[in-house]
Amino acid sequence: MRVLLFLLLLLATPQARAEGLTVFAAASLTDAMKDIADLWVKSGHEPPRLSFGSSSTLARQIEQGAPVNVFASADEKWMDDLVRHDMIAPDTRKDLLGNDLVLVVPADHPVHVDIRPGFDLTGLLGPDGRLATGDPAHVPVGIYAEQALRKLGLWEKVAPRIAATADVRSALLLVERGEAPAGIVYGTDAAVSKAVTVAGVFPESSHDPVTYPFAVTRTGDTPDARAFLAFLSTPAARDIWTRRGFKVE
Repeated sequence: MRVLLFLLLLLATPQARAEGLTVFAAASLTDAMKDIADLWVKSGHEPPRLSFGSSSTLARQIEQGAPVNVFASADEKWMDDLVRHDMIAPDTRKDLLGNDLVLVVPADHPVHVDIRPGFDLTGLLGPDGRLATGDPAHVPVGIYAEQALRKLGLWEKVAPRIAATADVRSALLLVERGEAPAGIVYGTDAAVSKAVTVAGVFPESSHDPVTYPFAVTRTGDTPDARAFLAFLSTPAARDIWTRRGFKVE
């Protein structure tokens, strides 16, 4: 009987697997999105299935056919990629949020850094320390971090010492555990952790704006998906975004 059930699951159509509401969202949205999902349920809806990770990983999964209704990216690049592949319902894309790019250090070793061209980041890292952030090759926070470090004239010195992670929360964890003396994450990620403190905020002029485009996928375009996307902009949801430290567009 168990074998039969397993085979039935394997043979299930993508449409069957996609029943209900599935949301793929950037890792930095984890806490706020869970709060909003709870609010959605309290308003009389079924709980959505939430999946968090790097925007690049989630976008690739959507491209490979993952049954998803709503996608929330931490940058424009990966939403643009899905648009090029005709995988987004074009009238649904909207930028809802913004964020800060910050330098964090362990809370038990707080420092303040004046982030400006040529500041002594390698001195902060020490002789062997590494700088934790998302993989600059594809993870949005790492892409923003590389932009900022290049703008500030620090990339060539720091690049060999990057501890590249799969998403922003993994970078945060390295600093929380003391495995990296510093990391570059979003301001909202620093806010949810008691184990790190913000050493400085990168100037907005040093990197592209940190924006979060949201959209309904073409294959997951249902009335429920559009209703959930609209719900993310309601006053109650906006209160949650703001409380979690996001800049509401």
